[in-house]
Amino acid sequence: MEISRRRFSALGAGVAATTLSGTLSGATAAQAETPPGKPAVRNVVLVHGAYADGSSWAKVIPLLQEAGMNVTAVQNPLTSLADDVAATNFALARQDGPTLLVAHSYGGTVISEAGLAPNVTGLVYVAARAPEAGEDFAALSARFPTPPVTSGIITSGGFKWIGRSAFLRDFANGVPRKEALVLYAAQGLLSTAAPTTSVAAWREKPSWYAVSKDDRTINPDLERFMARRMNATTIEVDSGHLSLVTHPKIIAGLILRAAANS
Repeated sequence: MEISRRRFSALGAGVAATTLSGTLSGATAAQAETPPGKPAVRNVVLVHGAYADGSSWAKVIPLLQEAGMNVTAVQNPLTSLADDVAATNFALARQDGPTLLVAHSYGGTVISEAGLAPNVTGLVYVAARAPEAGEDFAALSARFPTPPVTSGIITSGGFKWIGRSAFLRDFANGVPRKEALVLYAAQGLLSTAAPTTSVAAWREKPSWYAVSKDDRTINPDLERFMARRMNATTIEVDSGHLSLVTHPKIIAGLILRAAANS
């Protein structure tokens, strides 16, 4: 894992939070203590991406809970951006106090729209879309090499999903096959309607970004471009698209660091 932009204070190979103790294989952990006199945000709302559901956060959630966080995972209907934003807003309205909003993949579009809620103190993007207001994400993506998963996307009846081979090879690369097959069976179907945002919450809220260096679903250079554009505190993870599944300690560590500094 490489760290760029506003840099974390490195604490060697261990993770500072006691719940994340141990070493991170092939990575330099990056965590820091809560700034003196500043209480950490205790509420976290997690927003999943397309071709997935809230259970995609299953390995991250217990790490956050063990660190004392109140965690809510949204179940996006994926029927439209408006429906997904409504589901996220409902989750935010149920929080008691300042809240960190976290998203994976397509979920980044959702939090870019919903993130202006007054109780949201910061945004964390995990291999996620981070569109500008009104931006055509497909056109933006076309400026970068086409990710391999694209050839495996199937469209029918107003929805799209990923075929089995492409899901295992490209969407869930790095995930053990048995586990990837479970994720495939539970994948959510995404509406084909263009998800265009009216605002870009990252322009007003502090942001963090985890780039997946081996991503075959969103081009890693596109992820880097979006992270730079939002001036996000950025880490790079030696992972495919599903870093929240393959590297939950690193992703939980980033979320905890954001909670301590948002």
